[in-house]
Amino acid sequence: MKLLIMSDIHGNISALDAVLSDVRDKKIDACALLGDLIDYGMHSNEVIERIKNFPCPVLCNIWGNHESSIMRDEYERFSSERGRQCAKYTKSVLNKTSLSYLENMEKNGKYEFETEGKRFLAVHGSLKDNFWKSIDTDSDFSCYSAYDYVLSGHSHLPHYFEKYYACENPETRNRKKTVFINPGSVGQPRNLNSCSQYAILDTANEEIVLKKVYYDILKEQQAYNGQVDEFYRMRLTQGI
Repeated sequence: MKLLIMSDIHGNISALDAVLSDVRDKKIDACALLGDLIDYGMHSNEVIERIKNFPCPVLCNIWGNHESSIMRDEYERFSSERGRQCAKYTKSVLNKTSLSYLENMEKNGKYEFETEGKRFLAVHGSLKDNFWKSIDTDSDFSCYSAYDYVLSGHSHLPHYFEKYYACENPETRNRKKTVFINPGSVGQPRNLNSCSQYAILDTANEEIVLKKVYYDILKEQQAYNGQVDEFYRMRLTQGI
């Protein structure tokens, strides 16, 4: 199975369309969406509409911290006033179709599924905090040993690494592996690279590809209408 992994689209329809164009000929079998479809960008409704018409099955579609905050009208955990105001603006422009779609997503910020004999955990942040705390290389990994793959987002920083755990299995020399994947952000990258970013996992050979694709940043920036802080328009240029 080839699994398309996307996170943190953040209302950026130009970036999402660039990803969908890039994967069109890659024979994708399924998709995992790790949250934060909306907010920061000016096209939250359009992003949701595009996702509703995905050409492949969506194995998981979880709330991120922005869906959780906006749908519950809980804005206090945003780190800045501009973030709170941006989220409130996004809530004000979401149409009825989008609100209904968001209401029917997985609200816990995590989802477990199995495919091809492998156990997956999809979580927007981490098991320490499903919505607001990212997984990174300094995390406590003891709680992830039951999974074969852990897919996470939130940080907007792509990663791929493997952790090994002790287990009772002489056939594997008493070791068990968990693969950690963060695809980076489709619409708001923060790794000093302005490209739209996503990942593809091929479960047949455990190949993980972290992809970066150009998109029309200027076109997306032109959609900003002065209703949110200028920072959210300008950061797209440098990936910060």
